[in-house]
Amino acid sequence: MKRGIILTSFGTTYKETLEKNIETLENLVKENYSDYLVMRAFTSRIVAKRLKDRGYPVDNPTEALEKMKAEGIREIYIQPSLIIEGHEYDKINREVKEFLDKNSEEEYIIKVGLPLLSSDKDYEDTVDALNLSNESPIVYMGHGSDHIADSAYEKIEKVMRDKGFNQVYVATVEGAIEIEDVVEKIDENIKSVVLRPFMLVAGDHATNDMASDEDDSWKTILENAGIEAKPELVGLGELEAIRNIFLSHLKDIIG
Repeated sequence: MKRGIILTSFGTTYKETLEKNIETLENLVKENYSDYLVMRAFTSRIVAKRLKDRGYPVDNPTEALEKMKAEGIREIYIQPSLIIEGHEYDKINREVKEFLDKNSEEEYIIKVGLPLLSSDKDYEDTVDALNLSNESPIVYMGHGSDHIADSAYEKIEKVMRDKGFNQVYVATVEGAIEIEDVVEKIDENIKSVVLRPFMLVAGDHATNDMASDEDDSWKTILENAGIEAKPELVGLGELEAIRNIFLSHLKDIIG
């Protein structure tokens, strides 16, 4: 094999959601690019360390690039399964630059694909992929960031509104839009909502920050406001149409 693909995500320590979301996307890519070496990389060093301590090592992007180099592969395509063009995306591009600088004596082709929410079409396609309806109000949990790309969560909710879904809300764990902001926006006649992660995997944030019975979980905050919360632990990577958006971004850079 002379060409390689590195599929990168933030990562997760939850085995079941890893298999349902990350591995499913990897299998899709392997089916479409059977003549490429396909590797996995997690951007989170903390997640990688925890997995390594459990006897399940996962490369970071730099380590994956070094392995590609050792295999003699000089044409490499990196496709992130990130949601926004935030800090993790910047980290991937920074590691690619550092790798190229370190190996400047050799000729490489390395291209990095875009995250889920990049073009206006991505927003439209993502909302379509969610299979929304107005039958039951939904609150989505995004990760959020202090990065300028955090504005993507506000934009995706606007696209939902433009498509006629007026009872779907998006808040974040670490971004500008908090669950308390959504509680204030929810119509007083709404007594029950569905909670879903707007993340690739239904991992730690979804399990603990969203769906648990802890005092500061979104479920508890909503229930304290008189709104029944029904968590659904389904990562975006479980949706075929979402996986196809990532695949289309990979096709864009491979050509």
